[in-house]
Amino acid sequence: MLYRKRFIPEEVVPLEDDEILLENERYLVTRWHTIKPRADFAWGISCYDLQKSYKISRFMDEQDRLVYYYCDVVEWEAQGGDKFFTDLLADVIIHPDGSIHVVDLEEIADAREQGRITEAQANKALRILAALLKDLEKEGVETLFFRGVRP
Repeated sequence: MLYRKRFIPEEVVPLEDDEILLENERYLVTRWHTIKPRADFAWGISCYDLQKSYKISRFMDEQDRLVYYYCDVVEWEAQGGDKFFTDLLADVIIHPDGSIHVVDLEEIADAREQGRITEAQANKALRILAALLKDLEKEGVETLFFRGVRP
């Protein structure tokens, strides 16, 4: 079973409907539908890079068109046969036109001030974000995404 852990709001959600498409030492690829109905997208495919601690998702609409790529900075741990992915708050959105937006950095500061994350987790989030942005600049989102999706 896969679980998503968040600090804001504080929750642990079982991703029981996520379908695992590929799993190996480096990558985990899942297909999913939104937990709650949304107007902007309906489903997606996520590629977790377990070594680099980020997840790149393709958010798709009801007509199977790409809405945008959404990159999450995560840390993860295995507990028995389960995997827990903790959202470290920093995110990157890449639109089909190539524009990139870094979002939710203020949530790191908020979570730190509220004692929800440690200084080490905040620092880790910023370092992973910096590495992700370098990888995106060097290789592009589709290369990073499809590297994990195609075995």
